[in-house]
Amino acid sequence: MNAPMTASPVLPDAAPTNWVDRHAPAALRPWLKLGRFDRPAGIWLLMLPGWQGVALADASENRWPSLYLLAAIALGAALMRAAGCAYNDIVDRDFDAKVARTAGRPIPSGQISVKQAWAALIACCLVSFGILLTLGLTAILLGIGSLALVAAYPFMKRITWWPQAWLGLTFNWGALLGYAAVTGNVGWSAVLLYASGLFWTLGYDTIYAVQDIEDDALAGVKSSARRLGTATPAAVLAFYAIAFGLACAAAWRAGLGPLFLPFAGLFAAHLSFQAKGLSLTDPAGALKRFKSNRDAGLILFAGLVAGLWPGASGAFS
Repeated sequence: MNAPMTASPVLPDAAPTNWVDRHAPAALRPWLKLGRFDRPAGIWLLMLPGWQGVALADASENRWPSLYLLAAIALGAALMRAAGCAYNDIVDRDFDAKVARTAGRPIPSGQISVKQAWAALIACCLVSFGILLTLGLTAILLGIGSLALVAAYPFMKRITWWPQAWLGLTFNWGALLGYAAVTGNVGWSAVLLYASGLFWTLGYDTIYAVQDIEDDALAGVKSSARRLGTATPAAVLAFYAIAFGLACAAAWRAGLGPLFLPFAGLFAAHLSFQAKGLSLTDPAGALKRFKSNRDAGLILFAGLVAGLWPGASGAFS
């Protein structure tokens, strides 16, 4: 039997002052928490690669990003992140019940049943598909293709030490989709941006996994943080260095202007700061560094937009 809907504690990785717990009606809180709307960092991290793909494509043609596409990607990312989280929680409900950080989630805590979670998932997917239909054939096909990555992700922690890499493949698919929504195709610059995002995600999700090293070991869950151990900070720095190099390669391939470079420098400095201060014995600090990747992604997005000036007359010319 489900617990009363009012029993919806603030979850450990949500800010104590998050808007869901402060302002949402009690009956809606478990549903919003199922979709992680109390923890919007994941929405940003799913949305930003799509925005970056749009910005890269438009900057290469010396024009501002389409506001409609940015809005459509934002709404689609929020809904698909909610759907993905619901699916993840359905699959992982037994694991989540054994981990302190996740035991209070709506499904393992009994606030929402598995059938109810499936209904929420389907509703989010249907609305997202309606948005996808407005983005052109190539983008539609890419969006449909992403479902295989989403469906496989919750199982990766059972079969590989690198589920964070699979999350990178999944979360950055929007870079290809956003680029294709503008151009109708997928160019090499988009592929390089996607590869950059993969290593960016590998870095920040390894940081996120630092929070759960002990609980994951007890539950038998694999992660890059467990696999790397004390080498985690150095590995995160290496992942971020590769992400930076590939982002610059994407801008070079697209022929962006020199105003991209100052933002690229800020992006590199931000990522370096995260890796330098990472400690395996400071889960709160790891969560703070993970959340700061919203700012890192926005810096790169701004750089790609700035790269449209003085025009695509040559890479960093």
